Amino acid sequence: MLAVRLPKELEERLEYMAKKTGRTKSLFAREAIIENIEALEDYYLLKTALAESDGTTVTWSEAMKELELDN
Repeated sequence: MLAVRLPKELEERLEYMAKKTGRTKSLFAREAIIENIEALEDYYLLKTALAESDGTTVTWSEAMKELELDN
């Protein structure tokens, strides 16, 4: 279970969409999370990795090899 506080304007938009479509606010919130979770993961994981890095740079091929994505 997840409880989320939203700005009033966003809450009103969700209520409007729910009433107009006969769907729930939860459905729209769930769809928004599903559609955007990957981008949020990428952003915050990269931000954390950069904060923890020592400033060393690597080439693209080195990064792909390190991540075992070099096939």
